[in-house]
Amino acid sequence: MAFDAELPEDHHAAVFALDSGRALLEEVCRALGVEPGAHEERDFVDGEHKIRPLQAVRGRDVFVVQSLYSEADLSVNDKLMRVFFFLSALRDAGADRLTLLAPYLSYARKDRRTKPRDPVSLRYLAQHLETAGLDRVVAVDVHNPSAYENAFRVPTIALTAAPLFVDALAPRIGARQAVVVSPDAGGVKRAERFRQDLERRLGRSVALAFVEKFRSGGVVWGGTVVGAMEGRVAVVLDDLISTGTTLAGAAAACRERGAGAVYAAATHGVFSDTAGDPLSEADVDRVVITDTVRPALHHKKAGGGDVRGIDRLGCAPLLAATIQRLHTNGSIIEFTSVQAPP
Repeated sequence: MAFDAELPEDHHAAVFALDSGRALLEEVCRALGVEPGAHEERDFVDGEHKIRPLQAVRGRDVFVVQSLYSEADLSVNDKLMRVFFFLSALRDAGADRLTLLAPYLSYARKDRRTKPRDPVSLRYLAQHLETAGLDRVVAVDVHNPSAYENAFRVPTIALTAAPLFVDALAPRIGARQAVVVSPDAGGVKRAERFRQDLERRLGRSVALAFVEKFRSGGVVWGGTVVGAMEGRVAVVLDDLISTGTTLAGAAAACRERGAGAVYAAATHGVFSDTAGDPLSEADVDRVVITDTVRPALHHKKAGGGDVRGIDRLGCAPLLAATIQRLHTNGSIIEFTSVQAPP
């Protein structure tokens, strides 16, 4: 897909990111044809910090691009407080409209109670961010789009990396028959959205399947495949890879049912400390992820092992095109998890 992202000359937008998101910000601004927003961050000896914009934002359409996950130097909670203070400072400085683009949104997986007295962390996060005066939140492939939309009282946009995956995988599939596989029943809607996009690109029918998976107390079991598989190229689609256990189990189930090749596509390559063993055992031909999580984390967690290859796709074109259309009041339906009508 071609992402048209350049802003008009008379735009009144400003695009910022905190220091941990600087590399992504520069790519986004390059696509938009604008300079990255200038800001100051200072740490004090007592552990507190100060953050403020260094340019006028009064009356402007302001976007803050920041993935929210832990890194070696900043925990996810450090990042949350910093982005909260920055959003609040932008609102106090007179920003006309304030949008947070969080390619990876923390705490999105804890969106409901599964045990007595469980927290609903996503809702608490939403309430916290809304007090900064946000007008809109944008995230990429959140774990549960419906829960994400319901957690926030301000408008939300759930982008999808499906167009990026279609561009990357369609040439690899070529003339072979394909099936899109959700590694669990809860991801079937996401898989169906991608299946339709892939079907349009390939110009022929693409099947849909899912793997039965059950999880409790950190233990995963299941493995029955529902759907046609024999002789097809299986594309296992998920929102993220953390330990790699789900991916390894789904790939094994597809192979057992006769898949001729197995590709995996996951938007967020989190790769926890335990990801090495399951990934090295996963019988996949290629893993495709995006850069919503910093590349250094990918290299640290997934650089070794016997996985034949991990491709990282840049999400900056998707984010830039979203900013351009939001600023100019254009349509973004083709970038979202909502399937456009044929």
